[in-house]
Amino acid sequence: MKIVATKQGKSDKYDVLRCVRRDGSDTSTKMPRQGVLAHDLIHYVVETTLLYEYGFLGLVAQGSDFAYTMERIHDLNNREIGEQAIHAEAIVESLQAQLWAGVFDAQQFLDGLTAACAARQHSVPNLAMLGSNDELYQRVIALGERWQEVPYFGSLELEMRHV
Repeated sequence: MKIVATKQGKSDKYDVLRCVRRDGSDTSTKMPRQGVLAHDLIHYVVETTLLYEYGFLGLVAQGSDFAYTMERIHDLNNREIGEQAIHAEAIVESLQAQLWAGVFDAQQFLDGLTAACAARQHSVPNLAMLGSNDELYQRVIALGERWQEVPYFGSLELEMRHV
């Protein structure tokens, strides 16, 4: 699936995220500007690094509409969401908190991840496949730097090859 993030004008509060699936169908959504890398772009880092097929973007790749997928995944009471989607959301939330703090703290990351999973009454994902949890953070920082270089009304194209 191709992911196209497009910056809008300087004074706009939202940018646009568009996903083009392998079959040519697409869906798009507004991405709120937050001062750090947008939540949905952090999903790209998490899901491609961990090879999640059923995270937020993986579900979009399989044909789900953005609005429908967001509603399902962000509903803490929804027990029908798959493990990867829950884990991806919890990891993204904890990484985003680290971005807001401006520095990676492994214990705070794990505490945030544990709390996000507990709020969903779910287990904490095993991230042992990573060299360190800092690896995800560094990849988020790198994508954030690429995103910052995109001019207004310009786009950043990413590819999710595993879904």
